[in-house]
Amino acid sequence: MDPSLTAALGPPPFRFTPSGGALHGAAYSLPFRVIATVIVGGAALWLVTLWLSGKVTATGSLGSWFIAGLAMMLCTWWCIVRSVTTIDGQELRQTWVWTKKMDLRELAYARLIRVRGLEWLIAPRLYVRTLLGKFQVFYAAEPQMVAEFERLVRELTEFRAVR
Repeated sequence: MDPSLTAALGPPPFRFTPSGGALHGAAYSLPFRVIATVIVGGAALWLVTLWLSGKVTATGSLGSWFIAGLAMMLCTWWCIVRSVTTIDGQELRQTWVWTKKMDLRELAYARLIRVRGLEWLIAPRLYVRTLLGKFQVFYAAEPQMVAEFERLVRELTEFRAVR
C-alpha cells in the first residue's frame, strides 16, 4: 500500500493485551462501599424515623423531596456496590448506571489519577481519551487492575510518542 495513503488514514491503532488475559475487578474499594452503605442506610433510617414521628408525610412536599433524594442515593449506592471494571484485549469497560466502554485501539492518551496514601479508600482512576477527543474515566480498586492500568499508560505513551 502507498505510504502516503496509509498516513492519510490516520495513526495506527493501539494494541494492548492484559497479562493473563481479561481482567475483572471491583471498581470501588470495600471501605468506600461500606461508607456508602452506612450513609445511605442512615438516610433511610432518618426518613423512617421522621415519617413514624409524623414530621414528614408521603403526600407532603417535604416527604416527596426526601423520597426523591433517597431514591437517587439508593440508585447511586447500588451502582457503587455492584460496579465492576474489565479490561481485555479489545476494550475497557465499567458497569455503572450505564456501561462505560472505550475501545483500546482508539486510545490517544491515558493517565492514572490516584490519591497516594488513600488508595485503600479512594480508588485510583484511569482517565483515557480517544483520537477524536472522547474521554472516559474508569475506576479500579483491585491492585492487579491498577498494575494493568499503569502498564497501559506506559505502553500507550511510548506507542504514541514514536508515531
